[in-house]
Amino acid sequence: MDLRKGPLVRGLALNIVGALLVLAGIGVVATTSRGLLNYRAAATRHGGEVVNLGPDAQPQAGQHGLMARIVATPTVVEAPHDPEFNLRVNTPVLVRHVEMFQWREVRIGDGVHYELDWVDRPLDASRFRDPAGHANPPSFPIGGKQFDAGLVQVGGFKLGPVLLHALPGSQRVTPDPKSLPENLAASFTRHGDYLVTSANPGDPRLGDIRVSWDEVPLQELTVVGRLDGDRLVAATDAADGRGYDVQVGDVPVLDMFPDLPEPPEFVNGARVLSVLLAALGSLLLLSRQRAQRDVMLALGLGGLGVGVVASVLWIGGDSRILCGWLAVVLLSLLLTVWRLRRHR
Repeated sequence: MDLRKGPLVRGLALNIVGALLVLAGIGVVATTSRGLLNYRAAATRHGGEVVNLGPDAQPQAGQHGLMARIVATPTVVEAPHDPEFNLRVNTPVLVRHVEMFQWREVRIGDGVHYELDWVDRPLDASRFRDPAGHANPPSFPIGGKQFDAGLVQVGGFKLGPVLLHALPGSQRVTPDPKSLPENLAASFTRHGDYLVTSANPGDPRLGDIRVSWDEVPLQELTVVGRLDGDRLVAATDAADGRGYDVQVGDVPVLDMFPDLPEPPEFVNGARVLSVLLAALGSLLLLSRQRAQRDVMLALGLGGLGVGVVASVLWIGGDSRILCGWLAVVLLSLLLTVWRLRRHR
C-alpha cells in the first residue's frame, strides 16, 4: 500500500464531508424558509398569519393589523336591554321573538285543511284557498327585535359587530313578569319560558300573542380576527370572504382553517443550525489551507452561504426577515474579509 495515498484519501474525504455539511446547512434554511413562505401564503387567504394571544392579553404597540387567536370566555361590559319589556340579560346578543296564534293553511297533496298555531309572522288569510272563517288579525301589536350588547370583550379586546354576531349558540331566557312595565303587566302573564296574552295560557285563542327571548351563552370560545387598536374585527380584505372565525372551545388554528399547511417548527433553531452546519462544513473544507483552524473564518463563510440563499428566498416576502438575512450576509462578509486579510 502506498502510504502517500493516505493523506490524499483523508483530504478527499474531508472535502466531501465538508461540502455535504455546507449543502445540508443550505438545505435546512431553504426548507424552513420555503415551509414558512408556503404557510404565510396560505394564511393570507384568511387575513394573514395568526399570532396566539393569551386570555388576558392587552393591546400592544406594533400589533395593529395582525391576525390574532384568543381563547377566552367573552365578558359583557354593557349588557343588552329590551326597553319595551324592561328585560336586561348578561349576554352578547339578546333576541326577542314574537308569535301570534293564527289560522294557517296546510296543504297535503291536493288536500287543504286549516289549523290554529303559533306563527312568527302575520298570515294573510285572503291568500288562502278557503278564506271564509279563517280570517287572521292584520298585524302584530309588537314585533321581534335583536338587541346587541354595548360592549363585549375577549381578553382586553372589544369585539367588532361582525364577530359579535358570529358568536355561536342560543339558549332560552326565562322572563320575570315582575320587571314588566305597568302597561304590559296587565296584558302578559308568564307561561313557561314565554310571556302570553292568553287568558288561559293552556288554551290560547285567535290573536293571542306569545313573546320569548333567546340569548347567546357565555362560554369558552376560540376567536380569530384582525387587531384594530383595542378592537378585534373581521379582515375585510381576506380572500376567503370572511377574515375571521369563532368556534366553541380551545380549537387550534389548523382545525379552524383546514386548508393551511403545517408550519415549520423551531424556526429560529433551524436558522442557527443551518449556519452552524455550513460553518462546520467550511471548516473541514479549509482543513488543508493555512486557515485550517480559523473558526471565525469558517463561521463567516458559512453565514455568507446560508444568508445569500435565505435572502434570495425572502425577496418579495416578509421585509423584516429579508432585512435580517441581509444583515447576516453583511456581517458574514465583513468577518470573512477581516479573517482573510489577517491570514495574508
